[in-house]
Amino acid sequence: MARDFKRKNKLAVISDLNVTPLIDLAFCLLIIFMITTPVIEQYNRIDLPEQASDSSQPPPEIDDKFITIDAEGSYQWGKDDISMQQLESRLDEIANAQGEQPVIHIRADRKLNYEKVIDVVNMLKERNLTKLSLDTKAS
Repeated sequence: MARDFKRKNKLAVISDLNVTPLIDLAFCLLIIFMITTPVIEQYNRIDLPEQASDSSQPPPEIDDKFITIDAEGSYQWGKDDISMQQLESRLDEIANAQGEQPVIHIRADRKLNYEKVIDVVNMLKERNLTKLSLDTKAS
């Protein structure tokens, strides 16, 4: 009788299925698919149609505005030197103008205090001018 009890216990232990390695495998596959899926999506190769370079349609006119702040903190609108009050009035004109907003590029000297750039960004934000570009030099 003791032998039968031992046999039953051995069978009971053997009959349990250990699913831990299966769970580990499932997580490994999940991680592999999470990593490889974005890479596959980025490299979709498509064959774009070609267009003749002598197009009859003129390219759209770019209406970007440039604000430059030099190392001393003086402002320029395009190539013209302006004061802060003149800058504010030009931004008011753009904000009140009908049509699509232009992209406003802010170009600041690297030695300039960051506060000057934030002042210009705040001026744009107050006037709800949301198309903004902080220009940098490519290295």
